Amino acid sequence: MSAPVRVERRGPVIEVTIDRPPANAINPAVGECLHRAFTTLRDDPDLRVGILTGAGTRMFSAGWDLKEVAQATDAGAVNDATMDAPGGYAGFTELWDLHKPIICAVNGLAVGGGLEMALAADIVVAADHAWFALPEMQRGFIPDAGAVQRLPRRVPYNVAVEMMLTGRRMAVAEAVHWGLVHAAVPADALMAKAREIAATIAEGAPLAVQALLEVLPAIDRLDERAAFARMKRGRSGLPHYERMMASEDFLEGPRAFAEKRKPVWKGR
Repeated sequence: MSAPVRVERRGPVIEVTIDRPPANAINPAVGECLHRAFTTLRDDPDLRVGILTGAGTRMFSAGWDLKEVAQATDAGAVNDATMDAPGGYAGFTELWDLHKPIICAVNGLAVGGGLEMALAADIVVAADHAWFALPEMQRGFIPDAGAVQRLPRRVPYNVAVEMMLTGRRMAVAEAVHWGLVHAAVPADALMAKAREIAATIAEGAPLAVQALLEVLPAIDRLDERAAFARMKRGRSGLPHYERMMASEDFLEGPRAFAEKRKPVWKGR
């Protein structure tokens, strides 16, 4: 049996592909594989960016494998540990100490937990035939593995609530309109687009990238004055931000600009 998740390193980028036909559904084994892949991204200083996609062209992911959930429920095997694995749903949606960007390349349908994985990413690109849906209300529960928490912050509140209440399909054009998706491209250009974005990010100062992804959620709900106060050097309580400010790379950028050369980042 082939592995349900394929992982490939391309220089500073790690590409993670869910490969569990026919629906790329998530079960504990897939979640463990995804958790390992994204903790590798977190812990390896040579890795700068992650790309997550699904195998095939029809389905990014149908979300949680409801057939396995039903079987486990019948057997009395569902418990908090089963549903709340390390890193949260799919192994990374609550990986709070991952301060490296994830690009989600949605190659097809992103349903339920499939959409919630996309919501956990920093940038979403999608094939032009993709669509998104949250049918949990029609299954007897709510989309609380990321949609309830994140979707109203990504799109207008009324759009998020209507989408969750009705379970309707959102086409990729509408997803781009609301800003849920960064760009829609033909299916055969999807990975090229994701890799292009990843390569551009990887050219930036690695400590600055990590600091940005640490700072943004820390100031998200603060007013402007409080946000500026939170980012005072030496008093922020944000370790990646403080490390960036005190780093050699912080000086390398201006020097390279003045010397009209490409910066050489050391990550320290």
